[in-house]
Amino acid sequence: MKNTLTLMALSLCAAGAMAQMSPVGTWHTFDEKTKEVKSEIVVSETNGAVHGRISKLLRKEAKQDAVCDQCTDERKDKPMLGLEIIRGARKAEGKDVWEGGKILDPENGKEYTLRLTPNEGGAKLDVRGSFGPFGRTQTWVRVK
Repeated sequence: MKNTLTLMALSLCAAGAMAQMSPVGTWHTFDEKTKEVKSEIVVSETNGAVHGRISKLLRKEAKQDAVCDQCTDERKDKPMLGLEIIRGARKAEGKDVWEGGKILDPENGKEYTLRLTPNEGGAKLDVRGSFGPFGRTQTWVRVK
């Protein structure tokens, strides 16, 4: 009985660790210049595709009623809070990488090809946005 309970506890711990190697969760983004926490993004999964929305604007000077005035699609003039910035990334077969989706930079209204790679046991998320051969990677930190 004792061995069974120990095995069950270890299985639950392993399952929890495996679940963390996913972009699904709540993340803090950071300003690349000041390193100040910028926003909180909630990433969820629906039918195998991940989506992410801005849930909080965390900069001291952030206007909580700001809208995406730089967006050029149906998100134009929509509130930043709740704005979907990640769309349609799917897990690559056999890898802990999600790709094939798009990410929106609401500060300039541009959309980029997306690649999400959890690292450090799922505590951090490398978010790469690219346009052709050009791109940049940000590291987001999971909110505990």
